[in-house]
Parts: sequence; structure tokens; C-alpha cells
Amino acid sequence: MDNKMALVPYDDSAVWGLQKFHKSSSVYHFASHTIQIKQNWKQLGVAAVVWDAAVVLCTYLEMGSIDLQGRSVIELGAGTGLLGIVATLLGAHVTITDREAALEFLESNVQANLPPDLQPRAVVKELTWGRNLGNFLPGKFDFILGADIIYLEDTFADLLRTLEHLCSEHTVILLSCRIRYERDQNFLEMLKGQFSVREVHYDPSKDVRVFKARRSIHKEDF
Repeated sequence: MDNKMALVPYDDSAVWGLQKFHKSSSVYHFASHTIQIKQNWKQLGVAAVVWDAAVVLCTYLEMGSIDLQGRSVIELGAGTGLLGIVATLLGAHVTITDREAALEFLESNVQANLPPDLQPRAVVKELTWGRNLGNFLPGKFDFILGADIIYLEDTFADLLRTLEHLCSEHTVILLSCRIRYERDQNFLEMLKGQFSVREVHYDPSKDVRVFKARRSIHKEDF
């Protein structure tokens, strides 16, 4: 793979618990299904391993405070596809997106873990933040999901532009992340400049927070 396309922003030696990322697969249980996710750290880096933030957001969705039945959902920076798979199993119609370099790997996990009758409800599609946004109808989605997607400061402006394009007044954004550095907090401040944002869930065992954002406040459901 061309080094320019490498999706590895972390130094291997600096990632805590790296051993679990080098496993060829990991198994999860959500929505009454066993989900086996292939991983490939060496080829695709962060795009091909399951991060705690994805597991926490899947757990939050399964808790039932968000009704995904029949809803239109888009996942940004999907990586392995775990979150999009779980959203589909919970009844949503999901567009699961990532950069082109990750799509073949992402597609293989989606196909392997969704029953044939549900596969039409999950579409894997290329989306590089800030580019070719005209390929996505603005305001089409009820929910935008993102797990651990705010780690690269160079992408923040493009990510915010993408969120603004995809959102209508009724769209709910759910972002899960671990606040590692000041830059993570900086993105949340950028987000608050355009959206109403609040924390809706915290998993102390994984130190992961889930934030809910909307273009405008509807007090009765925000």
C-alpha cells in the first residue's frame, strides 16, 4: 500500500494493549447475535481493529434509549464495521462508510456477519470527509454514528464540514470517544460551535464517553 494511504496514525509501541489488535479476529455479542470481526492491523492499522469506543457505542445503542427500527443511519470512519453491523441488526437501514483503502476489508466483515435477509439494509460506501459530499443527500439520515473518529487534528475541519452537510434539523449525531488529548476536547468545542452537544453516556471501565449532538435543540427529545 502507498504510504500516503496508510491509515496508521499511532506508533505501535505507544498503543496500550496492542496485543488484542494483532489478533486476526474478535468476537462480540450484540442484538442476540454473535459477531466475529476480522482484524488486520498490519495492513490497515486503526481502520482494521475494534476500538473500545465502538464497543461502548454498540452497548449504548443496545440499551434501547435510541430507537433505530426503520431509521436511516450513516456511520463515519467505520473501520471494521462492528458499529454499522450492530445498528443494522437493531433495525436500521445503514450506510457504512470509510476511505476507499478500507472498503474491501469493511465489506467482508459486513457480509460475514449479517444474515442474507438483512444485507440489503446495509450499504458500504466510500466517504473521505470533506470530499465529494454531493454523493450524499443532505439531511437524508436520522442518525450519524462515529466511534473514535476524532483522533487526527488535520481531519477536524473536514469532519465538521461533513457533519454539517449530512445533517438536517432532525438528525441526531452520536459520537463515542476517549478524551486522550487536548485536541480531542478542541474538536468538541468546534462541534459546539455548530451543534448543541451533550454527554449522554460514560463507561468508566473503558473511559469512553458518548456525545449526542443536534443542529438545533428540541427540548422534548434532546
